[in-house]
Amino acid sequence: MKPYAFGFIGAGKLAGSVIRGLLLKKFCQPSAIVASEPNTETRTLLQNEFGISFTTANTEVAEKAEIVFLGVKPQMVLPVLRELGGALANKLVVSFAAGIRIAQMESVTPARIMRVLTNTPSAIGRAASAVAGGSRATDQDREKIQAIFSAIGLAVQVDDDQMDAVTALAGSGPAFVYAMIEALARGGEKMGLRKESALRLAAQTALGASDLMITSEKSPADLIKMVVTPGGTTAAGLRVMEERAVADAIADAVEAATNRSQEMAKENL
Repeated sequence: MKPYAFGFIGAGKLAGSVIRGLLLKKFCQPSAIVASEPNTETRTLLQNEFGISFTTANTEVAEKAEIVFLGVKPQMVLPVLRELGGALANKLVVSFAAGIRIAQMESVTPARIMRVLTNTPSAIGRAASAVAGGSRATDQDREKIQAIFSAIGLAVQVDDDQMDAVTALAGSGPAFVYAMIEALARGGEKMGLRKESALRLAAQTALGASDLMITSEKSPADLIKMVVTPGGTTAAGLRVMEERAVADAIADAVEAATNRSQEMAKENL
């Protein structure tokens, strides 16, 4: 039996959110996790908060964990895999990095490779994740990773060549949503609400609208119809959004983020 079920090489913002989500949802105990992380503040925070084990050696994580998660920056993924060499033989390695293809990783390591594109709401069990498996990944590997990320939110299976779009939609998406919440709150503040009240109302509105769509399984168009009264307040607001092409701008933001992910993949060839 391996001493650790999960090893994290890098435990920063995204990987740290996954760790928090797994422990919050009691998917595993802190004793099941070992991580290597160069940032002292990040290490101290996670140790004090959860009591997980840390090491300064990436090789120790590779050797002692059953599943190794790569939470390093995209430009460091291939160098780290090369550094670990044979320590990853017969191991399942899961990369969180945008723009680094499975084929690129498989070319420098003997490990079984999978990719998961997730986001920071994983910290509260509300992640949106996409899972892709490499040529060496087994059905059991896919089932394990699907189970892990289903425990901390929604997880869907995609092909590796779809990951750039997932990076933009789910990975960058929270920032786009925060920008929309901030804009809603700014409108409320402009109309006389206190800043704190406007921000809380805007955030709760976004949360409630999302939950209603997920639980009702209705389309956005159907739900909009439920709110709009002809000639009413919502119709007046939507008309301005249409005039300003807000929907097009948001779709273009996803396209721009996708294009950047594709550029990153070329930069790391």
